Amino acid sequence: MADLPPPRPYRGRFAPSPTGPLHFGSLIAATGSYLQAKTRQGEWQLRIDDIDPPREIAGASDAILSTLEAFGFEWDGPVSFQSQRSNIYRDALATLQHKGVIYPCACTRKRIAEAQPPSSSHIYPGTCRHGLNDGQQARMLRINTEGAVIEFDDLVQGHCRYDLETDIGDYVLLRADGLFAYQLATGIDDAEQGITEVVRGSDLLDSTPCQILIQQGLGLDTPEYCHLPVVLSDSGQKLSKQNKANSLVSSQANELLWLSLVFLGHLPPLELRAAQTVELWQWAIENWQIAKVPKQKTIPVSDIAQAREQNYSL
Repeated sequence: MADLPPPRPYRGRFAPSPTGPLHFGSLIAATGSYLQAKTRQGEWQLRIDDIDPPREIAGASDAILSTLEAFGFEWDGPVSFQSQRSNIYRDALATLQHKGVIYPCACTRKRIAEAQPPSSSHIYPGTCRHGLNDGQQARMLRINTEGAVIEFDDLVQGHCRYDLETDIGDYVLLRADGLFAYQLATGIDDAEQGITEVVRGSDLLDSTPCQILIQQGLGLDTPEYCHLPVVLSDSGQKLSKQNKANSLVSSQANELLWLSLVFLGHLPPLELRAAQTVELWQWAIENWQIAKVPKQKTIPVSDIAQAREQNYSL
């Protein structure tokens, strides 16, 4: 029997978009991915996902780097930027087009909505899959999901199975404004940059089969996946830049890191709340266990506030 190839060295990543400052939800994803890498003596890379200029905030990239440094994160190698990888995405689209798995689409959101009943989830029904009608002009490129079933085992969320055609539909790879879609860029970058495990929030769980399908279409390796619970605000919304979540305050780094560990199912000693950040990181690296992370998609922020006041009474 042939010898199996040695396992690839662990390589994780954190990939924020420069659409605003980091918030507590960002810290959860960064902390979980960082500890997964450090406890495996692996690399932790930092990538700025800046492929959507209309949504970017001037100075956000520098602010993100400064905040991560203030919280004690140390990344390996230079910071990468998706905006510098356009040629790679363009070549990938050409490859997928040559294989016949993507197609031009002339549909607008209004046309898709009008073609479906009001109660529909507005999953794209593949209207342009078999070609455009005379006089129609292509607006975007979509990937054909007909018959595609993707299954993977998530380290926190468990076994996941998607029938892409009915669960998600033919999703966009090149947008109508000429920009590369998130699914295309992220699926390619994670594979090409040798990421062995993607650790991020559960709000991106449904993006995973889309990115795996792209990786399969391009013959790229697929990383493992680990989707952490996301924080819900008092109103039940995910903490996000869109929902105006409070930005991280560097002077509160140790307290917020301590709370992020509690959120992720760990119980750092109470005295570390007032210790140096380096001491808290040392404890976290020595005690991190992914099995302790709650196997949930969401956790209310009120649970964290309660833990803060009642010392772990989650």
